[in-house]
Amino acid sequence: MKYKTYCKPTWCPACPDFLIWKCFDDVLSQLENEGFSSKNFVVVAGIGCHGKIFDYLNLNSFYGLHGRAIATAQGIKLANPKLNVVCFVGDGDTYNEGIEHLIFAAKRNADIKVFVHDNRTFALTICQYTGTSPKGFKGSSTPEGSIDEPFNPLEIVLSAGATFIARAFTGHFDHMKKVMKEAILHKGFAFVEILQPCITFFDMTPIYKERTYMFESENVESKEKALEKIKEWDYKNGNKIPIGIFYKTKKSTFEEEFFKSSQF
Repeated sequence: MKYKTYCKPTWCPACPDFLIWKCFDDVLSQLENEGFSSKNFVVVAGIGCHGKIFDYLNLNSFYGLHGRAIATAQGIKLANPKLNVVCFVGDGDTYNEGIEHLIFAAKRNADIKVFVHDNRTFALTICQYTGTSPKGFKGSSTPEGSIDEPFNPLEIVLSAGATFIARAFTGHFDHMKKVMKEAILHKGFAFVEILQPCITFFDMTPIYKERTYMFESENVESKEKALEKIKEWDYKNGNKIPIGIFYKTKKSTFEEEFFKSSQF
């Protein structure tokens, strides 16, 4: 791996986070071959198992507070719009503590890329439920099963104003790499939910292998079609799970509008 640091990975053996790390390293190598410079990339990570990727990437990086990585990423991009800012977050980190930052970054069309490692549990703190955990989820904070219904984060960011929305699964590596690259190349707020099963506390791998399917939208700029496809899976365990790019459109970014209206 080209951007590997000297740090020894401490993820659980065979954790799908390794695949996300490898995927991003491969994509960045491809982009450098196409004229991008890794020196212009900044990685921002939150707190959680996903956040360890910060230690393993030899790039400009910043560790955000729990739930605050997206806000930090926006600040970095606004300070230097020439940078490519990539934000790695977890489902607990960004759908619970940081949900307001996610919504407002999407609303503003901030030119940052958000990759969510969604294992549907707070794995680092030993298995509490998150916004995408299914009803009945049994963990350390809900030993009798969670009574909450999960929400659909793709539906939320679509209504908020995100201009690129996608889902990938670590079990389909080449597809995940394609989606990640397109997200990075998109100008505007790019949101990619990566289904990343926690093999220690909540292993959804067999279900995802059985029920995920790749699709390509015929009208990627239609919000109506995107919403219809997004709603195919309600984060319960009975439906097929589409993975691919749901929505992609062009719109001026927050940074462009800010500097257009400011006196700087």
